Amino acid sequence: MDAPSAGNTFEYLIETLNDSSGKKFFNVPKLGGTKYDALPYSVRVLLEAAVRNCDGFLLKKEDVLSILDWRATRGHVEAPFFPARVLLQDFTGIPAMVDLAAMREAVKTLGGDPKRVHPACPTDLTVDHSLQIDFSKCAIQNAPNPGGGDQPKAAKLSPLKAPAPARRLPCRGPAACRGPCEPGEPGAGRGAGRPSMQIENTPLLCPFHLQPVPEPETVLKNQEVEFGRNRERLQFFKWCSRAFRNVALVPPGTGLAHQVSLEYLSRVVFEEEALLFPDSVVGTDSHITMVNGLGVLGWGVGGIETEAVMLGLPVSLTLPEVVGCELTGSSNPFVTSIDVVLGITKHLRQAGVAGKFVEFFGSGVSQLSVVDRTTIANMSPEYGATLSFFPVDSVTLRHLAHTGFDKARLRSMETYLKAVKLFRGEQSDAGQPEYSQVIRIDLSSIVATVSGPKRPQDRVAVTEMKRDFRTCLSEKVGFRGFQIAAEKQQDAVTLHYEGSDYRLSHGAVVVAAVTSCTNNCNPSVMLAAGLLAKKAVEAGLRVQPYIRTSLAPGSGMVTHYLSASGVLPYLRTLGFEVVGYGCSTCVGNTGPLSEAVLSAVKQGDLVTCGVLSGNKTFEGRLCDCVRATYLASPPLVVAYALAGTVSIDFQAEPLGTDPAGKHVYLHDIWPSREEVQRVEEEQVLSSVFRALKERMETGDKRWNSLEAPDSVLFPWDAKSTYIRCPSFFDRLTREPAAPPPIENAHVLLHLGDAVTTDHISPAGSIARGSAAAKYLTHRGLTPREFNSYGARRGNDAVMTRGTFANIKLFNKFIGKPAPKTIHFPSGQTLDVFEAAELYQREGVPLLILAGKKYGAGSSRDWAAKGPYLLGVRAVLAESYEKIHKDHLVGVGIAPLQFLPGQSAATLGLSGRETFSLAFPAELSPGATLSVKTSTGKVFSVVAAFENDVELTLHRHGGLLNFVARKFS
Repeated sequence: MDAPSAGNTFEYLIETLNDSSGKKFFNVPKLGGTKYDALPYSVRVLLEAAVRNCDGFLLKKEDVLSILDWRATRGHVEAPFFPARVLLQDFTGIPAMVDLAAMREAVKTLGGDPKRVHPACPTDLTVDHSLQIDFSKCAIQNAPNPGGGDQPKAAKLSPLKAPAPARRLPCRGPAACRGPCEPGEPGAGRGAGRPSMQIENTPLLCPFHLQPVPEPETVLKNQEVEFGRNRERLQFFKWCSRAFRNVALVPPGTGLAHQVSLEYLSRVVFEEEALLFPDSVVGTDSHITMVNGLGVLGWGVGGIETEAVMLGLPVSLTLPEVVGCELTGSSNPFVTSIDVVLGITKHLRQAGVAGKFVEFFGSGVSQLSVVDRTTIANMSPEYGATLSFFPVDSVTLRHLAHTGFDKARLRSMETYLKAVKLFRGEQSDAGQPEYSQVIRIDLSSIVATVSGPKRPQDRVAVTEMKRDFRTCLSEKVGFRGFQIAAEKQQDAVTLHYEGSDYRLSHGAVVVAAVTSCTNNCNPSVMLAAGLLAKKAVEAGLRVQPYIRTSLAPGSGMVTHYLSASGVLPYLRTLGFEVVGYGCSTCVGNTGPLSEAVLSAVKQGDLVTCGVLSGNKTFEGRLCDCVRATYLASPPLVVAYALAGTVSIDFQAEPLGTDPAGKHVYLHDIWPSREEVQRVEEEQVLSSVFRALKERMETGDKRWNSLEAPDSVLFPWDAKSTYIRCPSFFDRLTREPAAPPPIENAHVLLHLGDAVTTDHISPAGSIARGSAAAKYLTHRGLTPREFNSYGARRGNDAVMTRGTFANIKLFNKFIGKPAPKTIHFPSGQTLDVFEAAELYQREGVPLLILAGKKYGAGSSRDWAAKGPYLLGVRAVLAESYEKIHKDHLVGVGIAPLQFLPGQSAATLGLSGRETFSLAFPAELSPGATLSVKTSTGKVFSVVAAFENDVELTLHRHGGLLNFVARKFS
């Protein structure tokens, strides 16, 4: 083994926590004094991880001091980072787990104990399998389609039928409930509404009783097809959960990786053998950044980086620039959390924070709930930051208390975080961090807005709404205008509706819908709408009956927390009753307006309005008579419905009058942020987290009944087309030999600039004429059973055949985009895999010639694994995307680089030559090597290894071989 066995360099910093727990921690502030106090909180987390993991080999003392000296080293010094845990989702997790299973086989072959093979780092794996919508909520006549190909013509199913709108179904008790309760029935008064179709995302809780009900037909059918399609993968995952220590599985149907990480998996402070340290995570999902809202440092990386961490290696990162974002002031009372999130996102996008850490501080941070913070952190990919970090503070601790953390744990957590100066106090005594730059955002500058009247990108401040609508009436017909003559802008028409008379004028609201779109996922805005409704009803306000109101939550969980907080009956009183779970008003499924409204609008040629809480709208989508449509937050939808018009100045004009005739203004009934946050934390989140914990512990009935092997070695099924033992270890020996020279290598592909991982890595559907399709067809599968490359990432035979199979690949040997190349010994033009297979049979090593930025784009493990299995020994490029270059090293491919100013063109290389080079016994990072071609040309290249760890991996033939030898 190459690594030294010395202990931790900084053991002298270990102390006992100053409480009765007896727990230990590294007192890192003692290392740096004032230097430490000046570090951003996120960099302090990086430093603590470096101190705790300093072994003198993978992480050296110089690395620790580089992080401590962040002000001087940021932006140009590489530092290793050992996160506390890893998070995998099923698509990206299955190759890593297959590699571990194959490593057990290799260790046994070398005479070692395969039971020693386990992830070195705690690994959470979410089995949120790849849902394909074989049955939709709108039409369930589609047949199951396991492979994503053509539908069989013979198979037909009957569509679901919605009951007639006027019919009420009697309540048969909680177990059989399908609709609202009649007066006198159990649950009456707690909810009502039109019975709706059983559609996708209908909750497993009755929206009126919050009791379990049978799953809807659509969900059942989709889940049955998914379990059938993915049974082999799910059985393998279940074996992993039994075979490996340090692997925790999140069962199917629980939630997406980033959401479950936030809600259930985050520790905030880790404890391992009575040693406390900050929680941190890397994962194979770009929205891992959500956890930074909890004070957990985390971001998304590629599959090979994640696999390396699982196997005990660090992630390498350039010490980042850290932008401090100071939040000051107080937000306007009418501003919702969505307005705040979008306002901050806009500022950060304009400030240019791409590739940097963002860290929030200032008096305004305390006004943000943890839900707000995680939403802002989740937007990091939208404004380009690597992550957006909110240090732990009192708001975080209150949130954790409501989500199930016990009091003793919270006390130890707070004591520890304060001891290492990772707790953000109102008056911090830890010293003010210094940032690369500071962006200041005054929360009072963020205003409540709506979008419309015709396009979602046209935003209007609520305070300007009346004036803006009047302007739109006068403007010429176009993106905003309606061209209503000045003398007709005050016209009004009498509407006779259900025995009463009303006056309709321009700006009258006739549709008000809280729809199932994305902003409903944030509990605060939905609770704000419910609390507003409660106060409005208590003040005696009502929505006019001719306005078509509806509430279509995105999931049953929304109904759950609206009911748990007690606001659902008030929404119903105002007409916002639950009508179903799915896309509705925002896609034009408004339902017809009454003939009386249609007649009045037509008579007065009125510009009437729809207001909805979706994220998109287009002119005329709701119906012909609704000419203006505005997107608004859920509470503003309720407010405009109460007003009955968009032509209102909420600050100066009342919504209506109470029973005593007193004017009621919006500010009288608008819930404060503190009120919303209190209900959210104390009533909603505790209920939601209890339900999630129960799902995590009990699992899914199909998952629980799924049979899986219980053995040390995985019993590979030779017939399986999903799970296959990869060939990475086929030539593994107990001791590494010196890297053999590359002699008379042919060029597999001659590529240009900016070849991306999309060009290299298999992704998407499997084309029928591809090498992968031929393989699957030979195994007896039909095109509709091919599924996708993503679903088959556990089968190296499929993935290798899909490498360089992108139809947009431009190989200079071919001269046009095509996944083809030339096998030079025979002169044949073949699929890339077929040519590589011929070369391997002939024992010919392969190279890839490329231009600048080889491997650009998203991080993908198979963009390196695939070429390795094709027989590629080295890539010779003008420059690399760093992450992909690291991946090449990780799989055993040598990254070679032309000297500055040189390229295949300047050296006169056609790619049809053969190439030879040797690696010296004492290879050093960045060494210059000599390459000789079959034409007699000799030129120099750089071996683009950056440090001793990369050279060690190269000597072992890659990361997997290196770790397998450690276990042998």
